[in-house]
Amino acid sequence: MPEPSFVLDGMLGSLTRWLRMMGYDALYLRDLPDADMLRSLEGNERFLLTRDKQLAERAGERGLFISSIVLDEQLALVANEFGLRYLGPWRCTECNGELSPVDKGSVKGEVQECTWRWNDEFWRCARCQKLYWKGAHWDSIKKRMDLVSTAHGNSPR
Repeated sequence: MPEPSFVLDGMLGSLTRWLRMMGYDALYLRDLPDADMLRSLEGNERFLLTRDKQLAERAGERGLFISSIVLDEQLALVANEFGLRYLGPWRCTECNGELSPVDKGSVKGEVQECTWRWNDEFWRCARCQKLYWKGAHWDSIKKRMDLVSTAHGNSPR
């Protein structure tokens, strides 16, 4: 069974970034009328995650109402509902593009010298060219993803 993919409304920007960091395809659609949000589900198998209860109901089985404004609660709900876990490699947090490893030597000069010296692995988004590495914040990111994966990763929709 393929991994779930998502469409998220304008109220779920942080959740979108975290789903992408976990490796999930997550489209973030801001400021769209409800009819356009629902049309975004046509011809694919995406699920709509929304803070709009009526919109979630209109999406039927492919809609999930996110009642909480707390990120950890949102992640827990979605993880429970879809059996999420950290997939890696993650997706671009900006544009949802796929990341590919790049040679360390090719990024010298694009990052601070200390970042280049302390990291051996770098990834670049194929779509927007943003560069990624496992910085000082990586441990806390991975810890949150591991908590979501272990606590909530066994109940696929």
